[in-house]
Amino acid sequence: MEMEEHLKSCTQSKSKCLSTKFIGVFVSSLFLVIILFHIQYSSPFEFSLSARSQRWGLLSQENYSGVIETMTEELKKSVTFLPLVDLRFRDTATTGHTWFISSLNDTLEENEAEHLYFPSKASDGRLLCFKGRDNRDGTKNSYALAWRGSLPDSTILLEGLTFVSDTYYNHDNLWHGICAMTPLVGWSMKNECLKPARWVLFHWGELRLRMGSWLQQLMQANFGEVKVEGFDRGDVPYCFEKAVVMRHDLGQMTQENKLKVSDLLRCKARSYCGLNPSGKGTEINERGFPITRFTLLMRRGSRSFKNGTAVTDIFAKECVRVEGCILQVVQSEDLSFCDQVKVLTNTDIVASPHGAQLTNMLFMDRGSSVMEFFPKGWLDNAGPGQYAHHWMADQSGMKHQGAWWDPIGVECPSPQDHLHCFLFHKDGMVGHNETYFAEWAGRVIDQVRLSKVERASVNQEKQQHDSKACAC
Repeated sequence: MEMEEHLKSCTQSKSKCLSTKFIGVFVSSLFLVIILFHIQYSSPFEFSLSARSQRWGLLSQENYSGVIETMTEELKKSVTFLPLVDLRFRDTATTGHTWFISSLNDTLEENEAEHLYFPSKASDGRLLCFKGRDNRDGTKNSYALAWRGSLPDSTILLEGLTFVSDTYYNHDNLWHGICAMTPLVGWSMKNECLKPARWVLFHWGELRLRMGSWLQQLMQANFGEVKVEGFDRGDVPYCFEKAVVMRHDLGQMTQENKLKVSDLLRCKARSYCGLNPSGKGTEINERGFPITRFTLLMRRGSRSFKNGTAVTDIFAKECVRVEGCILQVVQSEDLSFCDQVKVLTNTDIVASPHGAQLTNMLFMDRGSSVMEFFPKGWLDNAGPGQYAHHWMADQSGMKHQGAWWDPIGVECPSPQDHLHCFLFHKDGMVGHNETYFAEWAGRVIDQVRLSKVERASVNQEKQQHDSKACAC
């Protein structure tokens, strides 16, 4: 009876019982969700996994960094410095395989002097480094290649562009110096007129701390301040961010490019010295004759004229003979750099004994004339070097009107030994031959005067090469 009553009661309140049951299940489920949420974000097990993952990540990064550091150290240790000059190639230093940085082949570009550039594909992206500053033995100085990220310890990195020049001769002499610098100027012209932050100079791999005053001012006229690196901050490696190396002087540079460099240097030197050659070449005197300026460029000591007064008189007489000819006699040793630029800028014909002072022909207009004189003994014993100013005339656009070799003087005591005889005659003085000098001078003056007459009607801008020469 009681069971029936209970069933009856439940049946009557069925809906009420189901509602109560649903509420209980919902509350229990919600409680379970809260517990699971708490476990997920607070479980010591899960925290332990997370920390372990982070530690493995840190260990991986540490291992990677360690590998990089180890590789960098190994690369630093693998940088090998070699002698700057290789004595195996000493006998072919100027004609065959170079002995300066001998392990690397030159970059050859059409019409340009052979050179090396760092960093480049040829150097596998490595920088050029030097060590040592010996000025007597090039084998005691050394070079190496290294990647920027693995430079040897204690390295001093020199920022910017560096010009490196090694010459078999020297950077003091005007002629030899300009032959060493011309390819660097040419490289700059070809590469958007880039200017060096510094210069490094070598002779046979021996460090040189200066270039001659004349050459330095000429480079300063073109590039601005000239800083010659002396590696004086300790006996450590010095590496260059960028470097151009010239080690063959003019090398395979073409005549056309030599002329372009000469035009640029001429223009820059005139500007540096405050000269404006506008109108030069079309000057006339009060009677309408073209002016021809003849300069007798004297020197003292070796290879000077024995009788300078007599030589001056010969040329003065020939100059007076030609309407419009003006003779000036100057002593080369007494002239500053800008004095030399001014004198030769205002010269159509220069006559001078063989010597470095003749390199100043660079400052004359293209097509000007050069006359050269030698002491006795040079023709037979001096070798090809006596034609240096013939070559200078060619590369600067001048007309070398010939040379006179003095036939009179003391004979060499051992005529079969050319080296001994050259040294015997090297610093001799130059005599004169009045008849020959007069005829020669007269012929050259007449040629120059005639060419000036012919050019008088031509537009001056077509005659001067300075209009485009100062493009840098």
